Amino acid sequence: MNADVVVIGCGPAGLQAGIHSSRRKADTVIVGKLKNSALSGAHIENYFGLGGKTDGSVLLKAGLEQALSFGCRHIDRNVIGASADGDGFRVTIESGENIHCRSVVIATGVSRMKLNIPGEKEFFGKGVSYCAECDCNFFKGLRVAVIGNESKAAISSELMTKYASKVYWVSKNSSADRKLVDKALAAGVEIIDRGAKEIIGKENVSSLLLDNGSAIGVDGVFIELGGRSSSDIAMDLGVVPEVDDSIKVNKKAETSVAGVFACGDITGEPWQLAKAVGEGAVAGNNAAGRAKGIK
Repeated sequence: MNADVVVIGCGPAGLQAGIHSSRRKADTVIVGKLKNSALSGAHIENYFGLGGKTDGSVLLKAGLEQALSFGCRHIDRNVIGASADGDGFRVTIESGENIHCRSVVIATGVSRMKLNIPGEKEFFGKGVSYCAECDCNFFKGLRVAVIGNESKAAISSELMTKYASKVYWVSKNSSADRKLVDKALAAGVEIIDRGAKEIIGKENVSSLLLDNGSAIGVDGVFIELGGRSSSDIAMDLGVVPEVDDSIKVNKKAETSVAGVFACGDITGEPWQLAKAVGEGAVAGNNAAGRAKGIK
């Protein structure tokens, strides 16, 4: 299969890149699954023009339909490899099929590090979150637990004191910066030097079981172990990730490899819808321009 632009990733950044690329008359293929986006199953209330809580899955479906209406093609598969191919690139999907293109947009997002404890998967979006900055507003006046041993968890714990009625920081053998720990304590965070064993609830989270057998009543659990970006494809294409596994881009969303662009969560924090969409527009527009030989 041939195309001008291949967008890897079917989240908000990838879909917006596809929309802008196809509107610039570039033959564009988006490869990825909507359900793999971090937006799938999440709720949004801090994006321009959207009032109240909006289902992320609804936004993704609408975005895909919009991209298709502008001429994008969509392949509901995962990418398993990519490489340089002459003056362009070759992207390989699960079926073994290769797509040859002039430009590639990496919009794979990041894979949040998980605890892998009972209840974590079942209550995702029902009290379990991987981003305090994203979801803090949903827990006003409620009890929450932040789980994590590093500085990211300390920062998130302190942040949540501005919203929640009670904040527990569950951190066994913490390695967080002492200044951040002191700031969290000064804000009223209660540190529990225990590990998390199970997230409990019925329809939503109601408590967190600790490794000593005790439980704390909470309405939300923030798992803040950091994030690991999906950078394997970038390395296949010759793009070397930063030490935090993100991909460095310039104002045109260009990576260090000509013809390879990146946008969304994989370019680093903040992991926010507004950033992803904005970067997707830039990446799609410039990827199409390069593929078509125009500025």
